[in-house]
Amino acid sequence: MPRKSRGWITFQTSETERKHLERFCAQTQRTKTDVLRELLRNLDFSSTLSTSPTALMEEKVMQMSTRNLFKGTVKSINVGMVSAEIVLEIAPGLEVTGIISKQSAERLGIEVGKEAYAAIKASDVIIAVD
Repeated sequence: MPRKSRGWITFQTSETERKHLERFCAQTQRTKTDVLRELLRNLDFSSTLSTSPTALMEEKVMQMSTRNLFKGTVKSINVGMVSAEIVLEIAPGLEVTGIISKQSAERLGIEVGKEAYAAIKASDVIIAVD
């Protein structure tokens, strides 16, 4: 059975496009397939129908200096007067906790069960044992 009939999508890219994709994959430690699948899943068809194809192509992807980027699911949120403690489960049994402003949590639409990213910039890593 041909790949196309099994759900495969193949296409040609320019050398520049390929390098951008490979660099993004290396920075996020994800495969090209994972990145492209996520891109397709996150397309908002209602807003893209009103946007010209040229405008969509001109949008740039945000780049970050940190290489420690972990995708996870929001497991819990503890909102205080000023800040919000967000717990992301990045793998079964593996959690990362971050504290952000209450205003940022509201602006980002953080909700339990929603996917989010933890970007960690670690200037110091401290390791201890008993």
